[in-house]
Amino acid sequence: MTERIRVVHIVPTLDPSGAEKQLALLAANTPKDRFDVRVIALTRGGPYERDLADAGVPVHVIGKKVKGDPFALWRLVRLLRELQPTIVQTWLFAGNSYGRFAARMAKTPIVVASERCVDSWKSNLQLRIDRWLMRWTDAVSVNAEAVKEFYAKQGIPPEKLHVIPNAVTSVDAVVDRASLRREIGVGESSFVLGFVGRLWPQKRVEDLIWGADILRIAEWPVEVVIVGEGPRRSALEWFVVKMKKTGDVHFLGKRADARRLMAGFDALVLPSVFEGMPNVVLEAMATGTPVVASRIPGTIEVVSHNETGLLFEAQRPSEMARQVQRLLEEPGLGQRLADTAKHVVAEKFTVEAMTAGYVALYERLLEERKVAAAPPR
Repeated sequence: MTERIRVVHIVPTLDPSGAEKQLALLAANTPKDRFDVRVIALTRGGPYERDLADAGVPVHVIGKKVKGDPFALWRLVRLLRELQPTIVQTWLFAGNSYGRFAARMAKTPIVVASERCVDSWKSNLQLRIDRWLMRWTDAVSVNAEAVKEFYAKQGIPPEKLHVIPNAVTSVDAVVDRASLRREIGVGESSFVLGFVGRLWPQKRVEDLIWGADILRIAEWPVEVVIVGEGPRRSALEWFVVKMKKTGDVHFLGKRADARRLMAGFDALVLPSVFEGMPNVVLEAMATGTPVVASRIPGTIEVVSHNETGLLFEAQRPSEMARQVQRLLEEPGLGQRLADTAKHVVAEKFTVEAMTAGYVALYERLLEERKVAAAPPR
């Protein structure tokens, strides 16, 4: 029997967020007859640890305490030397930084980094670290052409950047919409605009709140549901209080069933100023919820205006309101957009397609480096 190739993924945590979800889907679905997959979480595990365990993927937690933790780095190097992976794949800035350096020290034959967003938040120092670590990086996987273009402009060799789109699992469950809306706490006749995600400044959730208020001034019965936590929550709640709209804007906090709640929305709104390939948009499309999103790189690779959703210019709440108003005024528009979007997701953004993309990248690197599986351990 041919020895399997050992792949070790390194990620900061296994919290319920976009990159972590894609890692969990990939690790759980990588062909087990060809690859032996492990996951290392630098700081802590999280909800996806259970999914990985159910898929038979071992998880190791390093227990990193602070940003620059030399003891965690040494524990990571020691674990990699013990596991002897043929391929290390790293995720997010901390995972990419610790993971690539540790893989070099552990003499791992192939190293793949993963970038998931148009990371305009990164400082010059962080971007210099990214460029410096490229000397030990065989490839960088990105989830959108926009992310590839961003990192190419930062000095990452374009030939090392490989676009593999995100995946979303299909949804076939029947939902009692009326009961779900009662659970959320919205009016029976209200048009519900939902947001799902971390409450970061980049998400511009205040633009959604402003846009909804514009619609209410025009006497449309609109309510807003915000699912998620983050550093902007207190400021957003105070913003709603000052606007005297506390009865129209509902903060549900972090929810493990966020995707189920989407079925109770009349539209998912994503007003971000930058993204990679937003998982929440793919999930809304798969759920059959119409999408209204800002016209930004990454998102426009998923949402085609007037075909799979509606787009508006970022940081323009009035334009967002105009697009939502179309859903209110044009009977059947939302259903048409949702039906087309669901078909596109089922055709292009499957777990099988995403996994095949990574397997092809691994096979290509193995062939280029002439690396075989490690000897039996």
